[in-house]
Amino acid sequence: MLEIIKEPWPWYIAGPLIGLTVPALLIMGNKSFGISSSLRHICAACIPANVNFFKYDWKKEAWNLFFVLGIFFGGMIAANFLLNPSEITVNPDLKSELAGYGITDYTNLVPTQLMNFESLLTLRGFIMMVVGGFLVGFGTRYAGGCTSGHAIMGLSNLQWPSLVATICFMIGGFLMANLILPIILSL
Repeated sequence: MLEIIKEPWPWYIAGPLIGLTVPALLIMGNKSFGISSSLRHICAACIPANVNFFKYDWKKEAWNLFFVLGIFFGGMIAANFLLNPSEITVNPDLKSELAGYGITDYTNLVPTQLMNFESLLTLRGFIMMVVGGFLVGFGTRYAGGCTSGHAIMGLSNLQWPSLVATICFMIGGFLMANLILPIILSL
């Protein structure tokens, strides 16, 4: 049983399980799935400021904080106890392309040549981590939600803004992966 949990699950198992969160949340209390709003709830609870954006009853959304806390602890348990010791499987063509950029270590979920404190002090690392993080945060706020909220919950509820946001996420991802990322990796 433990070996089944350690291996990646196929899309036809993982996808429906993720998809079942939508009706479960709707049935259990008409709740919306999304992660990005949690930061707003935490700030509203912890920062006693006179900022209109944080003046609302965040306690009504406390369930979302427990949901995110469960995701955090689930990730910690998986990373510490369910880690597959073998190297991450990467397509050989992608491996050869990434080797041209100096990325050869696939022992972690994210290559250590990209995500570590030393590379944060390089232009490539700064762009990847700081500028990328800022753009994700800005885009999430600008789109009115994160990819999980729009692509999973919003599309399930047939919301037009979620369809537009998801299409934009996908176009941005394709452009980033195929045009912008190679330029950043070559820095």
